[in-house]
Amino acid sequence: MSAAPPPAAPPHSVSVVGIGADGWSGLSGTAREALREAEVLIGGARQLDLLPPECAGARVAWPSPLRPAVPRLLAEHRERRIAVLASGDPMFYGIGRALAEELGPEGLRVLPHPSSVSYACARLGWPLEDTEVVTLVGRPAARLAASLYEGRRLLVLSADASTPATVAALLTERGFGPSGLRVLEQLGAEDEAYVDGLAETWEHPPGDRLNVIAIDCRASAETLRLGTVPGLPDEAYEHDGQLTKRHIRAATLGALAPAPGELLWDVGGGSGSIAIEWLRAHPSCRAVSVERDPVRAERITRNAERLGVPALKVVTGPAPAALAGLEAPDAVFIGGGLTVPGLLDACWEALRPGGRLVANTVTLESEALLAERHKAHGGELVRLAVAHAVPVGGFTGWRQAMPVTQWSVIKPRSVIKPRLVIKPRSVIKPSASGARSHKGDRS
Repeated sequence: MSAAPPPAAPPHSVSVVGIGADGWSGLSGTAREALREAEVLIGGARQLDLLPPECAGARVAWPSPLRPAVPRLLAEHRERRIAVLASGDPMFYGIGRALAEELGPEGLRVLPHPSSVSYACARLGWPLEDTEVVTLVGRPAARLAASLYEGRRLLVLSADASTPATVAALLTERGFGPSGLRVLEQLGAEDEAYVDGLAETWEHPPGDRLNVIAIDCRASAETLRLGTVPGLPDEAYEHDGQLTKRHIRAATLGALAPAPGELLWDVGGGSGSIAIEWLRAHPSCRAVSVERDPVRAERITRNAERLGVPALKVVTGPAPAALAGLEAPDAVFIGGGLTVPGLLDACWEALRPGGRLVANTVTLESEALLAERHKAHGGELVRLAVAHAVPVGGFTGWRQAMPVTQWSVIKPRSVIKPRLVIKPRSVIKPSASGARSHKGDRS
């Protein structure tokens, strides 16, 4: 069956005009002309209200949910000149992305306006390149936790007027109550305003729904310090003992080698530590944690939210049956259940070419299985041993943890057939008498 052809682009390039809180007065001449010439004006109700009567095109407010309506509205008005209004820079967490996905860059004419982030950095005197931006528009507030580090400056794009109080409560709960907050409202407008205070004593009532929150991160003295690399302290996790311990976890993540945009299967999730630290490696990383125990599955979800990666997908059920229907992964970690019939084969078959599979075990039975697979597929088979210094009477000695056998392997991208080389059966040299002799001929 042939693939369906892509939808035809409108005969006219769609103009995407960024508009700020200053409205019509803040637009360039080029942007104004695009809006005057448009036969259809699409945008949020608030944005459409900023336009003067001279913009005579039919006004269409985005419905909710917005994203599914984009192809329908473009098709409905494809024979007319369309202008779409966006807040600030359309390509910065704006509607420009959805339009580009539908029409391609050649179908768009983007006329950006300064973003709220640019305005905020200008007001605060913060270098834009050193300021991390976190959006909570349509996203859970828990994702902010992954960006909390002592001394960092953050800008949060608010979902509405209630977001500042939500952010203050989250900071306080995560041990960053001393952080300074400044809420900047209606940036770029004549009635631009701000309020500020500390997260732990935040008592300001909800203000304008158009706001950006500036955070100067400061941790409490007792806050557990979390790093940016794999190997978070074991105390960062709620667990029942089913936890890949810190040093083994760091080695495991090193073998899994997360990269932006990649998908991990964490099979036998336990406390979710491998999947969680995979997700913390980069905001675009994705992960699925598969755990058969419902109590542990709920615990994984709590750990993910607390550590700032609420996007972790948790599948409750036994593997390999629970793997059916999941998107093919770029990497697989198997932390338990290696001897379950068909599990290792199912993970290997599902793995994308060039993907990595890492399996850890502490039992002899699973170790024998990994040795067999190492012989069949290659890769690296290592034993990881960690010992901790502990009191022994009045002295100090080593307490050895159970050694972990780890197999890591990269799935071949393609099957390379060996070249056929034909060797001569014998080498013929002329003899002194002119006759031929056959070197190597034993007859």
